[in-house]
Amino acid sequence: MAKNYVSLKDESVRIFKNPVLDLFSRVHWSIPLLFWVPVVIVSLYKGFDSGVSLLATILLFISALGFWTLAEYMLHRYIFHFHPTTALGKRISFLTHGVHHDYPNDSKRLVMPPLLGAPLAAIFYLAFYYVLGEGYVYPFFAGFITGYLIYDMMHYAIHHAKSSNPFLQEMKTHHMVHHFNDAESGFGVSSKFWDIVFRTLFVAKSKEKAIN
Repeated sequence: MAKNYVSLKDESVRIFKNPVLDLFSRVHWSIPLLFWVPVVIVSLYKGFDSGVSLLATILLFISALGFWTLAEYMLHRYIFHFHPTTALGKRISFLTHGVHHDYPNDSKRLVMPPLLGAPLAAIFYLAFYYVLGEGYVYPFFAGFITGYLIYDMMHYAIHHAKSSNPFLQEMKTHHMVHHFNDAESGFGVSSKFWDIVFRTLFVAKSKEKAIN
């Protein structure tokens, strides 16, 4: 099997000529928590301040957690694993996700830098606002960001934490298959649910090949 990575060491190669851009392409795993947890708290406060009930807040928050898993799957499958044909497209693809597959154990590029995450979050917020309106958007956005934080922390833990937790071990196996056996399957990181739904689970694809 062809080698599908450059290095398995915890090393962080330079990807931008500009030293400032290159600096901000690296981030400690705790930075998303420090940046986004206050956003979650403020969003929940603004929801209550807008008159959203506790029950509605809980339902919207939980719904958003589930919606995040779908967004995570779609972003990973169709954006991060898009196969461009132009030089510019290939460069963008490498910067957004390709570098992670080349250096999967680079601990400084396992969570999303706020410089990239904030514009994406703003786009989702505006979409949620358009659908839900003022008030309901706040707890839903809080749940969505919480889902993202769970994903980011799990992604770091899968690559670098030593844990005997059965669920984390299961997701680590799932993610390692994606990295080292079949990059076109196993797009879920915090959940395998959508891989099952869309038949991109590694086991499901193997069974289809056997039948055909």
